[in-house]
Formats: sequence, structure tokens, C-alpha cells
Amino acid sequence: EVRLVESGGDSVQTGGSLRLSCEASGYNYMGYCMAWFRQAPGKEREGVAFIRRDGRIRYAESVKGRFTISQDSGKNTLYLQLNSLKPEDTAMYYCTIRQLGSMAFQCPIQSTDYNYWGQGTQVTVAS
Repeated sequence: EVRLVESGGDSVQTGGSLRLSCEASGYNYMGYCMAWFRQAPGKEREGVAFIRRDGRIRYAESVKGRFTISQDSGKNTLYLQLNSLKPEDTAMYYCTIRQLGSMAFQCPIQSTDYNYWGQGTQVTVAS
């Protein structure tokens, strides 16, 4: 059974930084995508950053240049470094994973394309 456990969320001031972690277990995919999504109250879940097993990365336009996704394959851990935080970054942040049949495919960006989710970690940015 795939299990994802996020941590690292906190309350910070505008301009602050956080590092989110996601410990993943129970999967054995030759190819996969891991991603961070976020969901603010009353809004849809949106993709923030995506990383393929081979290290190919893509970001949402709203976080480019401020957020950095990375993975430690040896520890089965996914990270998201959040810098220059803004009040609009306030949301519950979720880690997710899905199998990817071929490295010819990009990671999908819709939440409905992902199978497994963690419980989330809250990021709150005060103005």
C-alpha cells in the first residue's frame, strides 16, 4: 500500500521560507511522477511542482523562481523548498504520486490524474 506523509508546514511572514517533506513508501514503480499540489479554502486543488523519476521538473507559473522541488531517491523522500512566500501561497499542501508508463510522457498536472495522496501540511503566510 502506498503511503505518503507530509511535514514541514508552518505559519510564516511574507517573504519567509519553508521546506516541506514527504516520506513515501509502499510503491515500486519503474516510472513515476511525484508532485506537490495545494488547496486553499473554497478553491480547487492546483498543481505546484512536478518531478519525474528521471529528474525532469515542471512548475506552475505562479511559483516559478520561488519554489524548488527535489527528491532523495535513497530516502524515498520528496521535498519542496518554498522561498519568497506570499499570502496567496497560503493553503494545505499535498504530496502525491502516480505511475508513469513511459519517460516519453510528461507528468500530468490535473489532480484527478493522481492516485495516492498524503494527509497534507498547512502553510500559512501572514501579510
